Amino acid sequence: MGEQPPAKRKKAAKGSSGKTVTKTAAKTAAAAKAAVAAKPAAAAKPVAKPESHLAMVRRARRINRELAEVYPYAHPELDFRNPFELLVATVLSAQTTDLRVNQTTPAVFAKYPTPEDMAAAVPEELEEAIRPTGFFRAKAKSLIGLSTALRDRFDGEVPGRLEDLVSLPGVGRKTANVVLGNAFGVPGLTVDTHFGRLVRRWKWTEQEDPEKVEAEIAAIFPKSEWTMLSHRVIFHGRRICHSRKPACGACPIAHLCPSYGEGETDPEKARKLLKYEMGGYPGQRLSPPADYPGKPAPARIE
Repeated sequence: MGEQPPAKRKKAAKGSSGKTVTKTAAKTAAAAKAAVAAKPAAAAKPVAKPESHLAMVRRARRINRELAEVYPYAHPELDFRNPFELLVATVLSAQTTDLRVNQTTPAVFAKYPTPEDMAAAVPEELEEAIRPTGFFRAKAKSLIGLSTALRDRFDGEVPGRLEDLVSLPGVGRKTANVVLGNAFGVPGLTVDTHFGRLVRRWKWTEQEDPEKVEAEIAAIFPKSEWTMLSHRVIFHGRRICHSRKPACGACPIAHLCPSYGEGETDPEKARKLLKYEMGGYPGQRLSPPADYPGKPAPARIE
């Protein structure tokens, strides 16, 4: 056989980046792109359909029913014997725990049992009495102001109407709804930090403003459920669905939660995060209701 002619030198082609690649390499790259484009649509991850408003309402009401089974003993966690004591305790509860308030109020109520007594209080003495609850100067000013208003405008009685309660110094809608729901049996939603955090976590609302949250949640549930719904949601937020590290793995409504997985999902680790009676510890009330399954809180301030 004669000598074969030398192989022809392949012409080079320039890529879009300015680098030279062979025609073979260019064809290979084109083939790879074509193969990716030719993949069946079924290989793509399915996109979940957004939840309809009706489906959300049904899920929200189911969560409420299941929380009622988990916390049949849900109640306000402030110690009180009458509407005035509840009003004072709720004002004091701002920016502190109910436990700290409950440890402070026995001495306060012993010294100032009525609105007339508190209206006549020496500011510095009342400040000292409520100092453990924090922000004691502002709170003392509000307590003296609301007590004076109760004495002068309401014959020393706490009114049972929202519009009257919010007219008192230091009393907003949250405080008013606590008093109405638990001292007068008037349904109301208590939108505190726990309530707002959980209803957003459960995708019941995207609102941040408490009044807007209240309006949207009120539209989901019948009025008769408002007060107990508030207790159940707040109980759950304090015991299981914590702000920084929710105990997802020990949550009885995890199957209904669109935010499952934000917290600890391992059951054993999650159980260690449970608080109050759910974790075998005392609650916040020194004098809890008779059906409360946990231990009373310690009377001393720690």
